[in-house]
Amino acid sequence: MNPCRVKLKPTEEIRIRQGHPWVYSNEIASIEGEIVSGDIISVFASDHSFVGKGFLNTASKIFVRILTRKDIDIQDDFFRDLIHQAHQMRINLGYNHAYRAFFSDADGIPGLIVDKYEDYLVMQILSLGVAIRKQLFIDLLQAEFLPVGIYERSDVPIRKKEGLPEYKGIVYGTVPNSIIIHENEILMSVDIPNGQKTGTFLDQQANHSAIRPYVTGKTVLDCFSHTGGFGLHAAKYGAKTVECVDISTLAISEIEANARQNDLHNVTALKADVFALLRDYQTANRLFDVIILDPPAFTKNLDKLDKAYAGYKEINLQAMKLITSSGYLVTCSCSHYMTPELFLEMLQEAAVDANRIAQMIEFRTQGKDHPMLLGIEESLYLKCVILRINDKH
Repeated sequence: MNPCRVKLKPTEEIRIRQGHPWVYSNEIASIEGEIVSGDIISVFASDHSFVGKGFLNTASKIFVRILTRKDIDIQDDFFRDLIHQAHQMRINLGYNHAYRAFFSDADGIPGLIVDKYEDYLVMQILSLGVAIRKQLFIDLLQAEFLPVGIYERSDVPIRKKEGLPEYKGIVYGTVPNSIIIHENEILMSVDIPNGQKTGTFLDQQANHSAIRPYVTGKTVLDCFSHTGGFGLHAAKYGAKTVECVDISTLAISEIEANARQNDLHNVTALKADVFALLRDYQTANRLFDVIILDPPAFTKNLDKLDKAYAGYKEINLQAMKLITSSGYLVTCSCSHYMTPELFLEMLQEAAVDANRIAQMIEFRTQGKDHPMLLGIEESLYLKCVILRINDKH
């Protein structure tokens, strides 16, 4: 067998050597050897110097996903060590109940995501190289975490770009449909088969906790509530009243169930379209001390960025008009195309149009269990900005 070797066009290795793990098909000058998608192949610069080794997939625009920049033989122990190192880092940072245990490229294995929910794991496979080694990774996760069960949530459209079908189901042990997790100081029910992402938004846990000093004794409006992560924390932290809003009937029932589970009586849940509701509240001159905006990604591709920018601006502008003077806006975006610079630019425009003065108190990102890899701008995707909103004087 003649091992596959890819040679890049001139200068295309610079981005890879600076930390980015993706080699695109249009960056390749030539291919030598046997081409088998899913294999681990070697990548060389145009001057024949070694660049790295990674998963090959000829069906994807991402032709090679880099695993290592060392010219080493990659065996099972390579993956075992990366999983152990990532897990140990989370433990050292104080995670124990529910957290992201492995974060794809940022932790060194492109296309492998693992979330821990108490005694259970949920894995998501987004690359062909991981998919054809699925049983290996199940075995490695079983040995590292000793879970009661492992559920696979690979039911995401992006798998089609890798030539993979969508899939979800139990792959090891037993996993209940619903799991109660400890998130900071509250209990949350997580729908493993059907919840958002792998069950819930673990990347917001630290941001949920961060709202404590802003909500005590305040009236709070939590928009795009999902299962109530922000709103329930606000209630737990002593908010006077909390109104959670979501367009999903299922989300509303989950918010109400989670409120009962935590014995929180200062929470109401309203099924409504947030865009329309904010305009209605403005007409009614209904004000809040704190408004939280945590919408879904308004765009997952660059072509629709202008429309997404307008959507973010609209909800932030309307929210700013509904906040009492010296109140707070907690506003988020989970689209990596909405860069930090663009997000702040949008907030400034919204403040000007709302005729308010906005002070940035905090700029936050995803939790430490979702590390960002410098060199991969896509790995910095979550922005959470806390603004103090004032009247002009």
